Amino acid sequence: QVQLIESGGGLVQAGGSLRLSCAASGRTFSTYRMGWFRQAPGAEREFVAAIAWSAGSTYYADSVKGRFTISRDNAKNSVYLQMNSLKPEDTAVYYCAARLPWDAGSWFQAGSYQYWGQGTQVTVSS
Repeated sequence: QVQLIESGGGLVQAGGSLRLSCAASGRTFSTYRMGWFRQAPGAEREFVAAIAWSAGSTYYADSVKGRFTISRDNAKNSVYLQMNSLKPEDTAVYYCAARLPWDAGSWFQAGSYQYWGQGTQVTVSS
């Protein structure tokens, strides 16, 4: 069982930056594949970024590539999302998610992740 708690959301002007953090419980955190998703009002939850257990592989949605960076610190049981050059269309609730090591699903599908945080609101004003 993994519990995830996000933090770092807030209100920022367009062009600004935020760093989201996700703290995970559990001794086996380092084996989990981690991801960030977001959900805007009236929209479906969408993939943002993901990272393999060793941080050797990272994946990004086209809409955030070059602006967002996902990273993890297994010693601190944490995963991060550095968001730069924020745009109003980045406004959403951002969720941290974890996948079991043996899950064969897609990195990009919410259904492939077994554990979710409660979400943190990010609002980008124009």
